[in-house]
Amino acid sequence: MIISVIMCGMSLAFVAALGWKIFQLVKAPRDAALRAVTLCLISAAASFLLARQPFAGWIVSMGGPGAPRLVQNLFVLSMVYWLMCFYLYSAAADAAEGNRRARREALLLALAAIGLITATVAAGVHDHGANFRESDLRDPAMVSFYLVADAYLVYALLMALRWTCAYARASQRPLATGLWLAAVSTGAMAASCTIRAVLTVIRWQGATAPQAVTWASSVIIALAVPLFLIGVSYPGAATRIAAMRVRRQHRRMYHRLGPLWQMLHEAYPEHSLYRVPARPWRDYLLPLGVHRRYYRRVIECRDGLVRISPHLTPTAGPLEDQPGWADDLADQLHAALLSDQPQAAPAQAVAVAMPLTQTLEDDVRQLAQLSDAVRRRRRLAGAKHTD
Repeated sequence: MIISVIMCGMSLAFVAALGWKIFQLVKAPRDAALRAVTLCLISAAASFLLARQPFAGWIVSMGGPGAPRLVQNLFVLSMVYWLMCFYLYSAAADAAEGNRRARREALLLALAAIGLITATVAAGVHDHGANFRESDLRDPAMVSFYLVADAYLVYALLMALRWTCAYARASQRPLATGLWLAAVSTGAMAASCTIRAVLTVIRWQGATAPQAVTWASSVIIALAVPLFLIGVSYPGAATRIAAMRVRRQHRRMYHRLGPLWQMLHEAYPEHSLYRVPARPWRDYLLPLGVHRRYYRRVIECRDGLVRISPHLTPTAGPLEDQPGWADDLADQLHAALLSDQPQAAPAQAVAVAMPLTQTLEDDVRQLAQLSDAVRRRRRLAGAKHTD
C-alpha cells in the first residue's frame, strides 16, 4: 500500500514537472537548454511507460521478446544524453557552439545505440526478454548489451554531475538547492550503473553476485530517480510559490486600500488610470491582473493625496513616532473633501503619509494604515447614524 502511494505521488510529480516544462517550451520554442530538459523528461517518461503493459506486449509482437528491453534502454540513453545537452547549451557561448557540442556527443549516443541493437539481434532465440536479474549473462550478447548501456550511462551521468556541481556552486537559492538535489541523484544513478556493470562482469565469469549488492543497486536507482525529479522541479516550484505569495499579498493590500481609494476616487474621478469596469474574476484567471490593479490603486491613492494635500495640515516629525497619525489624517481628509474647495493645484502639494524610507513597500504600508483609519471612521460614523 505504501509503495503504491509513493509510486502514485512520484507519477503525479513527474507529470506535473513534464507538463510545466512543455508549457515553458511552448512559450519559448527557441530555448535550446529548455528543449533539452523537456526531451530529457519525455525520454524518461517513454522509458517508464513502454516497458509496461500493454505497450510492452505491442513491442514484443513487433520486435520479439528482447524488443521492450531494447526500447527502454534506448530511451534511458536518450534521457542522459539530453541531460548532457542541457549543460552543453547552457555553457556554450552561442547556439552554434552548443549545437556542435551536442552533435559531437550524439555520435557516442549513436554508437551506444548501435551496440545495443547489435547485441539484441545477436541474442536471437536465446533472448527471452528477461530483466537484468533474470538474464543469462553467460551469453556474450547479453553481457555486451548491459556493459555498453552501463558504460554510456556512467559516462553521461558523470559528465552531467560535473556540470551540475559547477552550476550549483555558482548559483543562488532556490536554483542552487535544486541543482544540489539533482547532483546527488545523478551521482547516485552513476554509482548504481557502475555497480550493475561490476555485477555483469561477475555473473559473466560464472560467479554469484551478492544479493545485498544487487539489492543496494536497485534501491539506489529507485531513490535517485524521484530525487532527480524533485531537483529538476524544485526551482520552478519554489519560484511559483513565491510568486503566489506575492500575488496573495497584493490582492490583500488591494482590498485593504479600498476605503481610501474610494474616498479619493469619488472626489477626483479623473485620476483613474483605467476607465473600463474591473472584473474580479480576472484576479484569479490572469496571473498579472491582480498586480496591475494593485499598482494602479496605489498610484491613484497617492495622486489623490497629492491633489488634496494643500488642504491638510503637514505632520511634524516621523509618522512612526505618532501612533494616532492615521486617524487624525483620516479626519482631515474627510473635512477637506467636504469643503467648498477640494480642488487644489498640484504645485502647492505637501508631503502626506510619507514613509521614512523611499520604497514602494513602505509607501503602501503607510497608505494601508491610512485606509484602515478611513474604514474605522466610516464604521464609527455609521454606528452614530444608526443610534
